[in-house]
Amino acid sequence: MNDTKHHEILWGLIKDQRFAMLSHRHSDGTLHSHPLTTQNKDLGEDGCLYFFVSRASEVGQRLQADGNVNLAYANPGKDTWVSVTGTARVLEDMAKKKELFNVIAKAWFPGGAEDPDLELVEVRIDEAEYWNVKENKLLQLLKMGKAALTETRPKMGEHKEVQFNN
Repeated sequence: MNDTKHHEILWGLIKDQRFAMLSHRHSDGTLHSHPLTTQNKDLGEDGCLYFFVSRASEVGQRLQADGNVNLAYANPGKDTWVSVTGTARVLEDMAKKKELFNVIAKAWFPGGAEDPDLELVEVRIDEAEYWNVKENKLLQLLKMGKAALTETRPKMGEHKEVQFNN
């Protein structure tokens, strides 16, 4: 399977997830995470994800100091998990802000795309890893039971590492 197909699978796993946990490093080396709403309508060829943050939160400043981030998406109900490693930066791109701005964002940024508190964060995906357990819960339990009895690992679903922007 080519990378384009894996990129489509990745987008399929995250497009309906409302929130990602964005983890970044502070200057003292400690890790901090924030729930952010993915603003993309699709995952373009550039392999970037977009988020709105508040200037008052200082997230943008911290990302400018160290843009190495991880995004975690989880849908336990569908047994899908995604981990994205990338590089974040704050963009002052009014056209992109207007393109992505929506009614839900207006709740946080009442001034719209021009709200002075609104910062646009772009995360360029370097690599991603996903787990997509396609079996139903009963089959999962049976496979785990068999694996325990035979002292082997259960084979469930799809697990893939996907490279971007290389």
